[in-house]
Order: sequence, then structure tokens, then C-alpha cells
Amino acid sequence: MKAQGRGGPTNEWAQGLAIEALAYLASDIERLEPFLSLSGIDLANLRQVAADPAFLTAVLEHLASDETLLLAFAANAGHDPSDIDRARQLLAGPQPDWGA
Repeated sequence: MKAQGRGGPTNEWAQGLAIEALAYLASDIERLEPFLSLSGIDLANLRQVAADPAFLTAVLEHLASDETLLLAFAANAGHDPSDIDRARQLLAGPQPDWGA
């Protein structure tokens, strides 16, 4: 799945990448457990929240917070590591300007 279309990355692309990342985490309980613990989600609720853009953003933020995990996912999925941050920014939406 390429990041760039005619108009650049889309929300659909970002959601797809986040779902890929969630599947990667879920494929190994040792990768999934820390995420579940930090997010407060349990396995029973995982499927229910998986379509929520805020949850998908949290998946990408979790990946981005651990360079080893980020690089392993990117290599496994054939993505550039910078795609994860680009997708996270798209899903998170515009950030407030605090006048900095």
C-alpha cells in the first residue's frame, strides 16, 4: 500500500496502515500485551474499538514510541518508517496552535 496517491496520503491509507500495524502487534502476544496494558483495552474489546480513529492513532503512536518495534514493523510490512508518523498525523487531525 503506497502512501502517495494523486493528492498524497489519504485517511483511508492511514487507517489501512494502522490496521496493518494492529495486526502485526496482535500476531505476537509479547508485542500485543504492552500495548493493551498501556491503552487499557482488553482482548475482549479489541475488535470493538479497532475501527475507532483515535484507537488507530494510539496504535501508531505506540509503534512510534519504540524504535525497535517501529523498525521491525516497517521492515516486515515493507513500509518506510516515516510512513507510520505520516499516517499518525493524518489520523490525529490538525493539532492546536498554541501560539508557539
